[in-house]
Amino acid sequence: MSNDSIEAAARLSDVRDAMDRTACLTGRSAADIRLIAVSKTQDAAAIRPLIDAGQRVFGENRVQESQDKWPALREAVPDVELHLVGQLQSNKAADAVALFDVIHSLDRPSLLTALAKAMDAAGRRVPCFIQVNIGAEEQKGGCPIRDTPALIAAARAADVPVLGLMCVPPADVEPAPFFALLAKMAREEGLERLSMGMSGDYETAIMLGATDIRVGTALFGARPAPARQVPGSGRGMIRNSGG
Repeated sequence: MSNDSIEAAARLSDVRDAMDRTACLTGRSAADIRLIAVSKTQDAAAIRPLIDAGQRVFGENRVQESQDKWPALREAVPDVELHLVGQLQSNKAADAVALFDVIHSLDRPSLLTALAKAMDAAGRRVPCFIQVNIGAEEQKGGCPIRDTPALIAAARAADVPVLGLMCVPPADVEPAPFFALLAKMAREEGLERLSMGMSGDYETAIMLGATDIRVGTALFGARPAPARQVPGSGRGMIRNSGG
């Protein structure tokens, strides 16, 4: 076994052990929590050792980057599940529907319209999380809290499957209140899944009900991840949705 494979297996084991310990504290099973390995900026050579260690669910931030590297990986390992955890532009909806198994960033009516049209054309329904701007941050994507029930209702009416809610709490503050608020919103809407928690706070997220955690650096090691301006989007700087 190569050094890369040994390191990947060790990191995966450490994260899964932490998931087990934390889930146990709340009377849950880690088997009910989906670990999404966020592989943005990682090439196939970096991803493959984690696949070989047994990880099968991966998350990406950008459609184009995913199109460049995942078709070959999925051909080699067909049971890999691919999630889009980053912001999605409406003009990329058809590409996202074709490539991803789950979308975590449905956050506005225009994107819902584009996704519903793309799903109809493709003849497949891709389950989605509604991303909530839980900290009401102007620079961050996500549906405003007050508009979330209406977006959920519209998605259901459009036959776009809604799995649950997703959030990225404000940086450098205690995330627990934001996770608790997202969990409350999900209960009120009858949604069972919560996509919340990243490398620095996934244990807190699990304590507060996370069912899907988006972990990058704890599995792949540190990496530069600058914010990216989307030309013409009018949505400001895009914050990381998994790390």
